[in-house]
Order: sequence, then structure tokens, then C-alpha cells
Amino acid sequence: MIKTVKPATGLNGTIQLPPDKSISHRSALFAAISDGTSVIENYSPAADPASTLHCLRQLGVSVKRHNSKVTIHGVGRDGFMNPSEPLDCGNSGTTMRLLTGILAGAGVDAYLIGDESLSSRTMKRIIEPLRMMGASISAQNDEFAPIKLRSHNGINPIRYTLPIASAQLKSCVLLAGLWGDKPTEVVEQSASRDHTERLLNLNSEPYGQSKVIQSSRKNSIPDQSYMIPGDVSAAAFWMVGAAIHSNSRIRLKNVGMNPSRIGILYVLQQMGADIKISHERMQGREPVVDMEIASSDLKAIKLDPKLIPNCIDELPILMVAFCFADGRSIISGAEELRHKETDRLSAMFEILTKAGVNATLLPDGIEIDGDPDFKPLAAEQNTYHDHRMAMAAAVLATLSERESKIQDAECTAISYPGFWSDLEKVSG
Repeated sequence: MIKTVKPATGLNGTIQLPPDKSISHRSALFAAISDGTSVIENYSPAADPASTLHCLRQLGVSVKRHNSKVTIHGVGRDGFMNPSEPLDCGNSGTTMRLLTGILAGAGVDAYLIGDESLSSRTMKRIIEPLRMMGASISAQNDEFAPIKLRSHNGINPIRYTLPIASAQLKSCVLLAGLWGDKPTEVVEQSASRDHTERLLNLNSEPYGQSKVIQSSRKNSIPDQSYMIPGDVSAAAFWMVGAAIHSNSRIRLKNVGMNPSRIGILYVLQQMGADIKISHERMQGREPVVDMEIASSDLKAIKLDPKLIPNCIDELPILMVAFCFADGRSIISGAEELRHKETDRLSAMFEILTKAGVNATLLPDGIEIDGDPDFKPLAAEQNTYHDHRMAMAAAVLATLSERESKIQDAECTAISYPGFWSDLEKVSG
């Protein structure tokens, strides 16, 4: 589907954000290995978390869904059935990586597949530590999906230092460790999102400049009954959209403010964005706020690489913000963007330069010359079937003086099914 985006004189209104995708995945997976019944409110309607529910049903878990409410009857650590058909993870890297950790720990015979995009993303980073733990696991070219798991003689606890800041890798190892009689220890040198630790109440301790997180059979799996907050990754598009447009004010309700996810907030505040936070509260195990963003005079920055793990998914839309900041902005240390649904560095460089932005692509980042008065050229943008490319390109296009077109616009359903209707609403 090709979507036409019209110029907008401003972005104004109130948006109810989609539920957090990362928490939706985890709440369902953890509810499945608990011993009780969990009722999850405000479960994400996006395609990726639906893949997680589908896989759990194939494993013999009772999953009932009524609109945004999901009821899961946990089967405990040892209650999974060996699935008779491949577990289709769709486009969801979170489903594949976290579920592989769980099934490797449980010793389930399973075959995990994904779509073309997911099958091109490396799984080597989870395969290596799982083999160290005693899992019987194989993959295409020893790196890519499909992934094949076989039963084994139990999980060996390990002490594993994360080679990169990756919440999915961290979670995979910790989840497999839940089946070990002794603790598996994950050493995290650079912080990544901590939803897994929060939702499972896992113990973590400082270790020099790092921290060590533990998991074992001694960890009871808590009930996962709570309301999922709004997705801060979805909020990022409106935070940037309102900041770069004149005569704009957007209010966002129920925004998840997990400290390991709000790099986008720090960066925009550093750039001078007018952002007001109110009604701070806890929702389940996560902090939540309401937010208001208004038109802003942005200044260029050199992004601190230490912030990248906390805003890795928001970097594409931050690149759009850089186009309207006064001066040259620089991102480096973001090579991980090349291993997402598409090579997001190259894809965003193409989107920006098509719109007339003066940018330089780096091996691990990008340099962008910004101009507060910049008017993007109208263009037909290739999204490479990547939801974040589509939404970033759309926000950029609202500043153009003529209509732009976004290819494969339906891919936004991966994380934000209501994005196009919300864009129309706030564009007037």
C-alpha cells in the first residue's frame, strides 16, 4: 500500500498511544511460565505481540483474547507441549530471541521460523551462550532462522558478559537460566532496557561500572496481571513531530517512562525541545506519565554513544529532528542499526537525502546538517518494509510543501496499527 502524506501547517491534538510492544511480549511469555492465571490489560494490537500469542497457543498454553484484554493460564516451567508445527515468529525478533531462551531452558523440541526479514537477522548472538548452557540448538548457516531446538539433559549455569548492549540477548540468557539449579549470571556493561528484570523481579547487583543480573529455578515467576503502559517508542514520533512544526502542541497520555527507555526524552531536552511532564505514577511495575510537547527551537548535538542503547529504536525519528536543528548533528557508535528490520542507517540516509537533506553516512552512524527553516522535498520514499522507516518518513513529509508518498505503508501495523489515523487527526 502506498500512503500519500499531505503537508501540515502544524500538529495538534491528544493521542492515546498504542500499548508498549516490548512489555506486551514479555508479559505474555512470563505469564505462560507462571503457575497461575494472568489477566493482561491493554495488550498491544500490533502484529509482533500477536505472533507471541500464536506461538504460546502452539505450545499448549491457554490464551484468550477479548479486545485489549488477554487472559493466560500459565503452565509453569515444565508444562509446555512439543509443538507439532513450526512456531512462526513472523517479523518479531523479540518473539524469536526470547522464546528461544525459554524453550532452550525448558528442553522443548521446537522449530522456530520467521518471515523473510526476520530470517535475515543474525541469531548467532543468542546461539553461542545457549550452547554454553547445554542447549541443543542449530540454525541455518549456524546463524539465521529457522532455529531448531532439541531436548537436553538440563541447563548449565554460566557467567556471561554481554558483548553488546542488547535487551533481547540479555533476556534470552536470563530466561534460559530460569531452569538452572544454580544461578546464571549476566554481566551488563552498558545498560539496556530492563523490562525483563522488572517483570520477573530478578536480582541485580553493582559490579564495578557494570551490574550482574541473576536467574535460576529459585526465582518464582510472578503473576503478570497489570495494565500495559503506552509505548514510548511510538510517542517519539509525536515528540519530534510537534517539536519541529510551528504552531504545534501534542498531548500524550499514559506514556511509559522506564528509565532504560527514555533516551529520546534526554536527547530532545538537550536539543531544547519544549516538553512538559505531568501526572507521574506507577502502573504495574513500570513508571508512567502524561506529556505535552510544543513547537521548539532545536539546536544540533553530538549524540553521546552511551545513550544509544536507551534510544536505539528512536534513532530514525531523531534523525528527522536533526534535520531541523540549528547546526550539524552527529550520531556515532550506532552500528547496531544495521542489524534491525532493515539496515536503518542506510535506509534513513536514503530517505533524508531524497528529501534534500545534506547528510553523510558513516560506518556506525550519520552526520546531518540541520536548518530550522528547512523545507523537505516531496518524494516517494522506500521504507524497506520497516515500520520505523515508514513513520519517520511520514513525519518528515508533513513539513514538505507538496504531497509525498510512503511505500509499503501497511508495515506500520508491526508496532503501531493506528499510526496513519493518528497522523491524519493531528494534522488537521
